[in-house]
Amino acid sequence: MPERKVYVIPCSGIGKASASVGRQATYRVVEELLPEKADTMCLALLTLEDPGAQEKVRENWVVAIDGCAKDCARKNVEAAGKPPEIAHRVQDYMKKHKNLKPQAVLDIGEEGKKLVELISQELAEEIDVLLKGGERK
Repeated sequence: MPERKVYVIPCSGIGKASASVGRQATYRVVEELLPEKADTMCLALLTLEDPGAQEKVRENWVVAIDGCAKDCARKNVEAAGKPPEIAHRVQDYMKKHKNLKPQAVLDIGEEGKKLVELISQELAEEIDVLLKGGERK
């Protein structure tokens, strides 16, 4: 049986700069910070109730990253069979760091990039704690 991974699933959030930040933070975690430990999948697979995607959610740890209060990523993970172990909203980070506001959907700008870095570093730390069997903060 393959080793369990952590699936980081961002919202699709088309048209929202905060969703672009969440997706970029996800890619930073799964491609650069924790490529051996984390992966991602397309949220649409869960929305369409893809059996393979649902099985990955049920058999692995999951982090949901939502770009707005609709919580589409979290809700689709729950509909696939279990709540995510970690769930965040980009907007909550934006409230804590009011000076870091993404510029636009296609170009989040320097402030948006700083927000991506902040989120991705925190996610990587939380994922490491999760994989070690500890409690997240």
